[in-house]
Amino acid sequence: MIEKAVKFATKAHEGQFRKGTEIPYITHPLEVCSIVSLMTDDIDVRCAALLHDTVEDTPVTVEDIRENFGKRVAALVSKESEDKSKSWIERKTHTLEHLKKECIEVKMITLGDKLSNMRASARDFLAFGDEFLLKFNEKDKVKQGMYYFGILDSIEELKDCGFYKEYEKLCNFVFGDVKEKI
Repeated sequence: MIEKAVKFATKAHEGQFRKGTEIPYITHPLEVCSIVSLMTDDIDVRCAALLHDTVEDTPVTVEDIRENFGKRVAALVSKESEDKSKSWIERKTHTLEHLKKECIEVKMITLGDKLSNMRASARDFLAFGDEFLLKFNEKDKVKQGMYYFGILDSIEELKDCGFYKEYEKLCNFVFGDVKEKI
């Protein structure tokens, strides 16, 4: 089922690139799955990690995921998908509020997703300083920091996981200078 999810996600994200780069987007879901695979051997969770952005960023629907991968994978992907009709702050506030109540599987996928994003942001921060924010919809460093530090609180039950610690370290590296404003 993992191979099927890789092919499905690759096709869904065809022609997409990581923000501000020429790096094919599929590298992100593959990295998320790799991180999640070191936290769990649950195939459904690994597949959901691979597919986590398909509903949010492509024409794929939750029903498409359900038909191809089952109800559980579809439910996990659905919980990782934001309503793009809402503003950035509305989406992120909703994510932080609901993530605290989610199951551990959703929190693992979120950690994999946000860690992958923070790794990329840390590389860009090293290369460009705060100008790395210019490629994002929300360019305010305090708001971005509020969101990324907020994730730590929402997934606190994973605090003993090495990936949580790496994520926290990267948040402090990239957003530490605005932490007191959050």
